[in-house]
Amino acid sequence: MIFVSTTAPNENKPNASGLTPDQTRSLPERAIHTDGPEPRIIRSLRELYSCTPQDNSYEIYAREAVFRDPIGITRGIYSIRAQFDALPKLFPRSEIQKLRVLKNPPGIPANLLLIDQDVAYFRDAQAASPFKVVNSLLTLRLDDTHQVTSHIEEWDHNCETTVDDGFLGMLNEHRKRMAVAPTNVFVSKV
Repeated sequence: MIFVSTTAPNENKPNASGLTPDQTRSLPERAIHTDGPEPRIIRSLRELYSCTPQDNSYEIYAREAVFRDPIGITRGIYSIRAQFDALPKLFPRSEIQKLRVLKNPPGIPANLLLIDQDVAYFRDAQAASPFKVVNSLLTLRLDDTHQVTSHIEEWDHNCETTVDDGFLGMLNEHRKRMAVAPTNVFVSKV
């Protein structure tokens, strides 16, 4: 099987943070603000990306939140839950090898939480080495109640194509929406 990526990494094109991939990769790590929503959000992300989601892992999301990654786009807490609840069916084990909360540079809104992470995915729970390690930038937009309204995952910090990128971008957006539809049908919303 040949895999053809619909993503054209562009080091000069800003990712969801509004910065270029090189800029986000070079942002310094900062401490988690322990007096606000960040510990709860980080705990939930660790559970989701470690293939150990809990019922309360999804409490970080606003009702109509959007989740976007290079594979799919989904809207609404139940659809987001379906995506993450399906992940352990594909990868019975995953380990977060690195999770860094990044310092927002001037000009980046305070309600954006930027996280650089490496996740190792295992096809066999007993395997000594992972099937794949994925580096990604998570860009989380929070509302006034500290709920996540947008969760964008960009592999290697690279911007994904969108409808704003012309005809091929529009096709890629439709492909992503179609890719998540079966998961919503087969994974329980409860």
